[in-house]
Order: sequence, then C-alpha cells, then structure tokens
Amino acid sequence: MTDNIRPEKKPPAAAPAEHPASPSRHQHGANQRAREAILHGPIFKTMMLLALPTIGVLVAQTLVNVAETFYVSRLGTDALIGVALVFPIWMLMTMMSAGGIGGGVAAAVARANGANRIADANALVLHTLVLALGFGVLFSALMLAFGRPLYAQLGGEGVALDCAVTYSDFIFLAAIPIWMVNLLSAALRGAGNVKVPAQITFTGAVVLVILSPLLIFGVGPVRGFGVAGAGIAVTLYYTGAALFLLRYLASGRAGLRLSLARLRWSLFSDILKTGLLGALNTVQLNLMVLLVTAAVSTFGVDAIGGYGTASRLDYVLIPVLFGLGTAILTMVGTNVGAGNVARAKRIAWLGTALSMGFTETIGLVVAFWPVLWLGIFSDNAAVTATGALYFHIVAPVYAANGAIFALAFVAQGSGRMGWVFLAGSARLLIAAVGGWFAVTQLGFSQAGLFALVAVSLLAAAAISGTAALNGVFWPSARR
Repeated sequence: MTDNIRPEKKPPAAAPAEHPASPSRHQHGANQRAREAILHGPIFKTMMLLALPTIGVLVAQTLVNVAETFYVSRLGTDALIGVALVFPIWMLMTMMSAGGIGGGVAAAVARANGANRIADANALVLHTLVLALGFGVLFSALMLAFGRPLYAQLGGEGVALDCAVTYSDFIFLAAIPIWMVNLLSAALRGAGNVKVPAQITFTGAVVLVILSPLLIFGVGPVRGFGVAGAGIAVTLYYTGAALFLLRYLASGRAGLRLSLARLRWSLFSDILKTGLLGALNTVQLNLMVLLVTAAVSTFGVDAIGGYGTASRLDYVLIPVLFGLGTAILTMVGTNVGAGNVARAKRIAWLGTALSMGFTETIGLVVAFWPVLWLGIFSDNAAVTATGALYFHIVAPVYAANGAIFALAFVAQGSGRMGWVFLAGSARLLIAAVGGWFAVTQLGFSQAGLFALVAVSLLAAAAISGTAALNGVFWPSARR
C-alpha cells in the first residue's frame, strides 16, 4: 500500500534524476505510480479518487467550524460577535494559502511530476516551505500590529472588540504553521498524494471538536480560557500538524522529499506566476461579497440578514468545488507537464461539467424551494423574503459559478491564470461596483441588484469558458 492512488498500468522506465539529491527508490516508485494513474488511468475514476477524500474532510472541517461557533456562542453575544469579526480575515488567509498560493504550489509540483522532473518536484517542497514561512510571518505581523483598528473599522466595539482581538491574536500567532500545513498539503496533492492531507485535516477536525470546548470552558477544577481557548486550540492543532508534515516529507515516504538544496528563482516563479493571481482571485471574491452586502444594507437590517443567509450557501458549496477543483488541477498540471495537452483538455471539460452539474442541481432546488435552506436559520418573514428573492434570481445560474471555480483550477494547472483573473475582475465590477452604483444612484430595487449579481456570474463564466475554448489556457505544442 502507498499513500497515493493505484494506477491502472505499469509505469515506464524512470528518467534519470536531474539533480545530485536523487529521490529514494521508495519515493520514486510512489511518484511514478501516482503519475501513471493520472496520465493513463480512466479519467472519471482517477478524478474521483483524487477528489473524494478532500471533499469528505473539508465537509467535516466545515461542520467543525459550525461546532466551534456553537461553543463560543455559549460564552455570550460579545464573544460570538468577536469571533464573527475575525472570521472573514481568517477565511481570507485560509483561501489564499490553500487555494491561491497553494494552488500555485500544487500546479508547479504537478507539472514537474508530469514531465518526470523528480528532482525539481523535490526542490519545490523546500521552496514551498520558504514561501510558507514568508507569508506566515507577514500575516502574523500585520494582524498582531493592526488587528484592533481593523476590527474596529468592521464595527467591533467594547467587549466584543476585546474578544475579537484576543481570538485573533492566538489565531494569527499560528499563521506560520497554518501556511505550512496548507502549502505542504497542496504540494502533496500536486504529486497525487491525497490520502495524507485528508488524514491530517480529518484528525484536526476530531482534535478541535474535543480540544476547543476543553480549552474554552475548562474541565473539572481546571478553569477554561474563554474565547482565547478557541484560538489556542487552533494554534495547537496546526503546530502539531506542521511538525508531522515536516517529518513526513523529510522521510521520503510522501512521493516527495524535503531536503536542503540551493534556492532557485525559477522554481519560486513557477509557483507564484499562478499562485499570486489565484490569491488575488480569492481577494476579489471576498471583496465582492463585502461590497454587495454593503449595497444590500441600504434596504435595511432584515435585507442584510436575508442576503447573508442565502449567500452563505455559496460558501457551503466551496468544500465540494475545492475538492473537485484540486483533482482537476493535479490531473491537468501533470498532463500538461507530460505534454499530453489533448488529455488535459478532456479532463478540464469533464471536471467543469461535473462542477456545473453539481452547482446547478443545488441552485434549482433552492430556487424552487428556498425554505429548505432559509428555514434552517430564520422564520422572520422579511429576512426570508430577501433570501428567497436572491435564490429565485441568482440560484438558477449557479452552474456559472461551478464553471468559474472549475476553470480557475484548470488555469492554475496549465499555468495560465491571466484570463481567469480578468473574469474575476469582471464579476467584481458588475456585481459589486455596478451593484452599488445601481442601488445608490439609479434607485435599483433588491431584484435589480440580484439580477446584476447573476449577470456577473454569467459574464465571468463566459470569459473563462471562451478563453479555454480558444486555446488560451493551453500550450501550443508538445514538449
């Protein structure tokens, strides 16, 4: 048994290593088996073997976040508000590390693996660790220095602001191990090793469900730490997970090996040329939600509640879209690296179709029966009316959102993110900037604002899809 998916065929003879630090026989065999399955195995089966473990543990992680919110709510309203103020920044860092820069890492490893450049794939692990340290220090320093004024600008005050700062300080003290876990897990997924990242995430879910209430409320005569306990639990988990990953990657059992080597700008560039645009894409998405919320706020507090409740479903879908997307990225990147562009295209369109089918099915269900989702959170008529209106107008085009997500992962895998970034910019301009102007200057109703959100999704999907169809995503010739 290995940590990677099993292949359908025997691997070809290995190419000679390109670097004095040759891989171990065990590592080379693990890499080749995963590579062969991605290059020659049945596309749908291989995609599901890569996607399902990630989807499963991310769903579990989402449930843990809900559980932690419940624990904190037992401390009172101020603690709940404080954690809610930190949540968008925490999510931004998570999305940037796991999906943005992490996507760049996975894509770079996949392309090196596809080209059978095993030494480069190994060297990318060290470069990934350096990037994790750099971004972790940056986030930690910024949030420890400017967390309080930022949360005050987001509306925090009094005890709620103090709770936000306390929780935030512990969370972002762990910024380095958080970046390490997310980026090193992305490197493993890029090599086709989805089992270990899934095990780490699932273990974290179990640990946090047990550890959080113990540290928040205490046990027996031992007094809890309150809202700080929630942050301490996260810090302890990620520190332990980071140490495990470092040891595992250094052992050579991972299909990749962490070892000291000369740093090369070309390898940093291979990660960052897609990773930075991917990270900016996550910023665009979060900024769009924030600005649309601001536009909705002009219709009153109940409208904010309705839009926030409805749009929360978009975030609930992300674990499935991300899990499927990482599988698409790994398979596309590996095949592009191997020069097998025709197979990469088949993978891209199958993955996009699956993503669109999933999101459209959910969209049609809530468009016709919005109470299935809204009724979980509120029975306030004004709140549910706004949420239902959003679903009636936007949910029928959820397939566009599925296409946007899938094609973004395709672009990361192929190393061509420019048009996807343009698509995200168009979505931001139409939904957020256009929506704000339409509501405040042109007197658009809620229905008009939500129609612009739907148009923004269709426009972004059209830009990404046209780029993929026109060959912009793909190398012009076999290597």
